[in-house]
Formats: sequence, structure tokens, C-alpha cells
Amino acid sequence: MNPEETTAGHLQELRRGTVVLACLVRLRIPDYGYALLESLNTLGILVDANTLYPLLRRLEKQGLLTSEWNTDEARPRKFYRTSPSGEQLADALMTDWRRIDDALAGLTTGDEK
Repeated sequence: MNPEETTAGHLQELRRGTVVLACLVRLRIPDYGYALLESLNTLGILVDANTLYPLLRRLEKQGLLTSEWNTDEARPRKFYRTSPSGEQLADALMTDWRRIDDALAGLTTGDEK
């Protein structure tokens, strides 16, 4: 495996968990899949549709998201929202994310605690 493939693989692994957290946080305000995809990518959380849509279905099946169809427009859209269980998970993940971020900052600055 060449260095670029190794880096790409590790970056993909790092992003995998962050996309779950980003979806749970972002969907505190209900939105549909394509708008979520665009807003995450605009924020620099890179994810493609082939990853996002199955993730949304999985999170919904796990009870972390709820959804409803909006049929008011010509084309029906499925809107997702973070459920109370999803809120609890987002809070737990965010707490751990901040702890890990602080620890990594300490490692990179040599200011280990």
C-alpha cells in the first residue's frame, strides 16, 4: 500500500465517527438528507451521499433520529430530526470528543497533563 492510500484509509476511519456526531448535532434542527449533505460538506465535514443516506437510515433504525415526510411540495421530502435518545448520545459523544481533543492538544504542544 502506498503512503497516499494509507493516509486516505486513516482519514476515512477518523471521519467515520465524526459524521455520526455531526449528523446528530446538525439535525437538532430538522432537515432533509440533501440539505444535510450540503451543509456538512460546506462546514468541511466531507461525506458523500452513498455514505450519508445509509447512515441516516441506520441512525433512525437505532432510534437516534426520527423522520417524517413533507408532502406539501411537488416532490415529497423526508425530514430527519435528532430524537431524545440521539440528543443523549450526541451529548456523550461531544463530551468525549472534547476530552480527546484536549488530550491531543496536550500531546502536540508537549503540555501533557
